[in-house]
Amino acid sequence: MINTGLGQAITAQITQTTGQPCEIRQQRSVGGGSINATYVVQTQDRSYFVKINRAADLEMFQAEAEGLQELAKPGAVRVPLPICWGSFEDRAYLVLEDLQLGGHRSGVAELGRQLARMHQFIQKNQRFGWHRNNTIGSTPQINTWSEDWVSFYRDHRLNYQIRLARRQGYTGAWTEDAEQLMDRLEGFFVDYQPAPSLLHGDLWAGNYGVDAEGNPVIFDPAVYYGDRETDLAMTELFGGFPGEFYTAYDQEFPIDPGYRQRKPLYQLYHLLNHLNLFGGGYLGSSRAAIQQCLQSLRSDC
Repeated sequence: MINTGLGQAITAQITQTTGQPCEIRQQRSVGGGSINATYVVQTQDRSYFVKINRAADLEMFQAEAEGLQELAKPGAVRVPLPICWGSFEDRAYLVLEDLQLGGHRSGVAELGRQLARMHQFIQKNQRFGWHRNNTIGSTPQINTWSEDWVSFYRDHRLNYQIRLARRQGYTGAWTEDAEQLMDRLEGFFVDYQPAPSLLHGDLWAGNYGVDAEGNPVIFDPAVYYGDRETDLAMTELFGGFPGEFYTAYDQEFPIDPGYRQRKPLYQLYHLLNHLNLFGGGYLGSSRAAIQQCLQSLRSDC
C-alpha cells in the first residue's frame, strides 16, 4: 500500500495542482500491470488512479502524462487525463483521473470509429516522431523527428530492438535475416506513402476499456506520430479485437489494401520488444514475422 510519507506527498501535489484540499480516506491496490504498482485512492470528494514506481522512472511518468494530453487533443477517443506527477524519496508517482473502468466492453465498434478519427489528426509539419522520447512497456522508445518514415521505422523502431536483442544474447541466423529485411525495407512502400498520424503506440486489447457510460477509453500509451497501420497491426496481436472494430474503422477511414502485407512488419516491432522484455518465448514469433516479411518481398519481385 501507499505509505504515509508518500501519500502525503501525493495529496500535497494534488492540492497544489487543483487548488482543492486533498486527503486520502481510502486506498486499494489494482492489478493488471506488470511495470507499475497501481492504486485507486479515495479522497473526501473524488477518487484518483495512482501509478507508483522507482524515482528513476519519473521521466517515464512525465512522458506518459504528456502522451495522454496529446491523445486528448483531437477529442476523438477518451483517455484518463493526468492530474499531476512527482517523486518522494525513492518513489515516483503519476496521478490520473479515475474513470472507473470495467463496464461491459460492447463499444468496440465505436472504438474503431473513434480511433479512425484520431488517426486523421496529422502532425502539422509532416514529420514522424514526437517532441520527446518515451517508453514502450519499460523499453526506451526513440522519437527523434524525421521527414522519412522508412528511415524512422528502420532506425528508431526495428534496428533499436534488434541491437537490444543482440546485447541480451539473442544471436544466430535470425539476425542475418533481420539485416536483410532492413536493407529491403523500402520494398514495402513502393506505392504507399503514409502520413504522420497521431498514434497510441501500444494499442492492444489490454489497453482498452469502457467507462461507466459505456464510452471507449484507451490508456497506457507510447505516443508518437507515424503510420496509422502500426496501431492497427498492434490491435491484431495478443488477443486482438473483434471484426466489428475493423469494419467500423474502415468505414470511417478506409484501410489501404496493402496493409495486410505490411502488418507483420509492424507487428515485428512489438514482438521484438516482448522478446527483450519477457525473454526467449518470443524469439520464434519474431523469427516467423521476419520470414513472412522476406517472403512477401520475394513474392513482389
